[in-house]
Amino acid sequence: MKSPGDRAGAALNAARRSEIASFMVMDVMAAAARLEAQGRRVIHLEVGQPGAGAPRAAREAAKRAIDEGPLGYTLALGMPALRERLARHYRETYDVDVAPERIVITNGSSAGFILAFLALFDIGDPVAVPSPGYPCYRNILTALGQPYVAIETDASGRWMPTLAQIEAAGDIRGLLIASPNNPTGTMIEPDRLAALVDWCARSQRWFISDEIYHGLTFGQPATTALSTSQDAIVINSFSKYFSMTGWRVGWLVVPEALVEAFERLAQNLFICAPAVSHAAALGAVESRDELEENVANYARNRAFLMENLPNVAFSELVPADGGFYLYADVSRFTGDSLAFSREMLEETGVAATPGVDFDEIRGGRYLRFSYAGTHGDMHEAVERLSQWERLKG
Repeated sequence: MKSPGDRAGAALNAARRSEIASFMVMDVMAAAARLEAQGRRVIHLEVGQPGAGAPRAAREAAKRAIDEGPLGYTLALGMPALRERLARHYRETYDVDVAPERIVITNGSSAGFILAFLALFDIGDPVAVPSPGYPCYRNILTALGQPYVAIETDASGRWMPTLAQIEAAGDIRGLLIASPNNPTGTMIEPDRLAALVDWCARSQRWFISDEIYHGLTFGQPATTALSTSQDAIVINSFSKYFSMTGWRVGWLVVPEALVEAFERLAQNLFICAPAVSHAAALGAVESRDELEENVANYARNRAFLMENLPNVAFSELVPADGGFYLYADVSRFTGDSLAFSREMLEETGVAATPGVDFDEIRGGRYLRFSYAGTHGDMHEAVERLSQWERLKG
């Protein structure tokens, strides 16, 4: 063993757990920002950033909190008023009873994933995640020392894991499903969701349901995993449907037996979610009419892109049931979606996210387009892409 003196001249390096893949959508945003700093106008179809911003009632509640309150620490599990209001949200939206004590307010869904992975799994426990899927699932798991098992979905299963795939996945300790999915926008059928939740319960695995895109559906509403089992772990956020990405406030619903474990972890890792974001979130939950107007705008954008992207050249689109993304097969142009997206940004000023962010194996053939922005941006993006020589070959 080397003594401290032996190590004195050696360079200090980052820990191996930091050697995870970048979150590529953030890299695309940074590249777009560099172009904007040069005076260019970029059309942002790369990020799930709602164009409308936080609801009026949320902003007004935040102003009142700033003017009237100390904005000190909140409780590690969250302010009781917000937890109680979210419990009522489950009764009103899903007809499911959730005790407020089971709701954990978090610093966005990202903190929720960290808390859930630490509370549910030991180092080395494999967790099944969908592919294509949100890249931070696998990146956070890797950083925490928890291996992931990628479940490769495709059109034959509507881009959602099947029970047969999960049964064949080996000795996994948990399963994570997102419906609507990011990046595909597809939703799992209620019966299939119930079958997966039941399988996890019977085989003593944890079921984690990422429900961050609930409310953003175009047809049938999304089903919460809590409709099947109160032992499911639900992760949600005010970022997407509630249009509050930068406020960094989300929540978990956890089984009663795990509340103390989540509380200990939250106390030590995050202390609490911001007080002003609690206040704003309470305002947002009461903004249903305004939020539904946003959804109507997303539906309009979705319809426009689904009609016009094929006319440009992107004819292979995954049918999106919800969320605000379209996943496009670009294999007729490239097998390297990262290089393709960089070229598209530089030459057209349209930013999109390369599929390799979501699927390590097949993602080189796909791009993700977000339709969360303004309708004017959708029109301008299509116009720019229609003029791009790269697509005319």
